[in-house]
Amino acid sequence: MNYITSENILLIGSVLLFVSILAGKTGYRFGVPVLLLFLFVGMLFGSDGLGLQFSNMESAQFIGMVALTIILFSGGMDTRFADVRPVVAPGAVLSTVGVLLTTVFTGLFVWWLSGMAWTNIHFACVTSLLLAATMSSTDSASVFATLRSQRMNLKHNLRPLLELESGSNDPMAYMLTLVLVQLATADPGAGGADWGHVAGLFAVQFAVGAAVGFAIGHFAVWSLNRLNIDNASLYPILLLSVAFFTFSATGLLHGNGYLAVYLTGMIIGNNRIPYRKEVATFMDGLTWLFQIIMFLMLGLLVNPHEMFRVACVALLIGLFMICIARPASVFLCLLPFRQVNARARLFISWVGLRGAAPIIFAIYPVMAGVEGSDLIFNIVFFITLLSLLTQGTTLAAAARLLGLSAPLEKTGNEFGVELPDEIDSDLRDMTVTRRMLEKADTLKDMNLPTGTLVMLIKRDDEFLIPNGSLRLHEGDKLLLISENKK
Repeated sequence: MNYITSENILLIGSVLLFVSILAGKTGYRFGVPVLLLFLFVGMLFGSDGLGLQFSNMESAQFIGMVALTIILFSGGMDTRFADVRPVVAPGAVLSTVGVLLTTVFTGLFVWWLSGMAWTNIHFACVTSLLLAATMSSTDSASVFATLRSQRMNLKHNLRPLLELESGSNDPMAYMLTLVLVQLATADPGAGGADWGHVAGLFAVQFAVGAAVGFAIGHFAVWSLNRLNIDNASLYPILLLSVAFFTFSATGLLHGNGYLAVYLTGMIIGNNRIPYRKEVATFMDGLTWLFQIIMFLMLGLLVNPHEMFRVACVALLIGLFMICIARPASVFLCLLPFRQVNARARLFISWVGLRGAAPIIFAIYPVMAGVEGSDLIFNIVFFITLLSLLTQGTTLAAAARLLGLSAPLEKTGNEFGVELPDEIDSDLRDMTVTRRMLEKADTLKDMNLPTGTLVMLIKRDDEFLIPNGSLRLHEGDKLLLISENKK
């Protein structure tokens, strides 16, 4: 029975969201990636579970495109130039050459498996490469969500490197998927592939995507700082329109929209814009909403009984990609970069998370009618589950094992107070110690730096308005404001 009707779609959607968030809260306590749980919730409610029917590939492709646009734009806004500048070169190589090498290594392995009599897949070389291409990139949604939800801090600039790679390698996988879909559906009598045309297509896609992203990003910053909209709530919506416009306009110019959106987000996020805190809060909530929607939808889309038919061969392909293809690609790509040590390379190899992007890319062969596309979709889905279960649940343990974990840096202050970007001042907190009280026990006697004022005092659960004669106690927390940022 089809339960998706105009009368109950909101009811079903609200129940799915509520159950997903509860499952995510439970999974977070046990270190299980929340996105994996969203997939499981979708599968639980799907055709092989409670019977909710959803099989519209066109709608899934559109929702996935919208979700990836928002996720990449938000991820770009959270990426700081100062953090990624030292790792731009290795990040760029991993997100391009690394994706290509992973596709080649995995595709050749799939082709080799297809020649075995005992397997239930028999793909041609191009179709084998197509299967590999759909899952050749590390998934930005999975990497962003896993690193941030597990509050991981890593040594040697590994976190910005991983986020840069995952945020910028979807365009390469997307391009490889489209090109290989065209080759797989081409008329055999039309001759071989025009590799010069393929190379030119790649160059145009990346050049146009980078140019449009750079231009729209700077134009958006210029516009935001001059519009002076009275309603602050409209600024995040305006940025959302910028993200969608960037993606669609780049596509019309035959560029790579995912690359353009990520660059636009980076440029906006690294410049001063009005109401940054409100914008960040809105984008963070919207990103989580679309991540939940996307993973729920993909969970509903799959039929687990079909996926289990290819479980054996999918397990072999997944293990090969995780244990051989990804590490080989990473080590080869990072050979010129001596500053990345062996332990860091091992960890980068392990953070090859698959997620929603590979499943969405696997829809393209289905839409194009590629022979064996149903097998491709189910294999990619199985490998995504395998990756999230094995790699996603062990990232923190792997970092500790390799000695790459670092204490989390303190952000913000104990008072939860933030200043708008327009105010060129610094807020920080300070705890009063016994040694400080021996020298001065009132604010007027404290030797604070010139240009620094005490805004507020927190004593246990009580907040006090400071004055010069107020006597300080050990353990008091002072909120300090300085006239210049440090």
